[in-house]
Amino acid sequence: MGRCLKKAASFVKGEVVLTAAVLLAVISAFFVPPSPAYVSYIDWDTLALLFGLMAVMKGFQKEGLFEFLGTALLKRIYGTRAMLAVLVFLPFVCSMVITNDVSLITFVPFGIAVLKLSRREPLVVPMVAMQTLAANLGSMLTPMGNPQNLYLYSQSGMSFWELCGTMLPYVALSGVCLGIMLFLGSSHGIRQLPVQAKLGSPVNLGWCAAGFLLCLLGIFNLVPPLAIAAVVLVFLLFKDRQLLKSVDYSLLGTFVAFFVFIGNLSAISWFQDLLVSALEGRVAAISVIASQVISNVPAALLLSGFTQDWSALLVGCNIGGLGTLIASMASLISYKQVAREYPQKRRTYFLWFTVSNLCFLALLLLEYALIQWLF
Repeated sequence: MGRCLKKAASFVKGEVVLTAAVLLAVISAFFVPPSPAYVSYIDWDTLALLFGLMAVMKGFQKEGLFEFLGTALLKRIYGTRAMLAVLVFLPFVCSMVITNDVSLITFVPFGIAVLKLSRREPLVVPMVAMQTLAANLGSMLTPMGNPQNLYLYSQSGMSFWELCGTMLPYVALSGVCLGIMLFLGSSHGIRQLPVQAKLGSPVNLGWCAAGFLLCLLGIFNLVPPLAIAAVVLVFLLFKDRQLLKSVDYSLLGTFVAFFVFIGNLSAISWFQDLLVSALEGRVAAISVIASQVISNVPAALLLSGFTQDWSALLVGCNIGGLGTLIASMASLISYKQVAREYPQKRRTYFLWFTVSNLCFLALLLLEYALIQWLF
């Protein structure tokens, strides 16, 4: 019994958001009893595309593509400023395609390894903090950049270019500001970095590229997302079951639980009226505030059932990923890496992370207010 409790406690600690989502779904079921209508709550297309994209990106990661690209860029670097620029803008650009989570899982350890080789480990705190900022900021641009964008893209009926156009001003300003931060930092010479990375099998990379192309066809509504998920699932069952096991099923489970929770809340008329009234004219602001407490993916899932102001919700949930450590769950990936490698730097990192995030949050909120005033 004690062993089971320990396992349960360990699971809850490791999957806080999933646990909270399931509890909310269960509680809401007392107000709206389970029925076949529950199935209609779930956005199966979003889940299918998310599954396909996660599997494909895990495949690219397994074949070492992202580290290979990073290594190639670092070969001609001889100064710390240029080195940091590469290490920071890699997740900024790559997160637009491979999601902020995958960018941080790949490039934070890679960046730490590079600093160790170049004997510049004192730079680890600002580097990881800026990498985290960069991944969360760059991922705002596209539907596949992060889970909330993929969901809102599916729900809103926005075109691919409409979503990109909505977020472009914020991503562009973020990129400029990151560049200024790096430029203002001092630069010191470093010896040529002996970093090496080998690409995996060309055949496997080809399969991953085909899978990514298939996912893009789904994003552009040219192929049914459920068909894409079925193809990916069957292919991996025969080709690579280990990769299939590595997909983040807890994220998919979180989505399902929140779909049930939101669907049940929508069936409670007085609550729906209350939240719709609260959101009127304040969608972006409430999205940002909610993201600080429950993170931006749950905030997007929760609020989407009570507003049709998709642009404000999109901007609010993306900008809301800045701020607190849990505003974007991807940020926890970086924190855990620093805490494991440099436990004595946890407080310094937390301070660096929080200050830089709040500065960018204030800047992008100001930009949003200015855009709203002008247009």
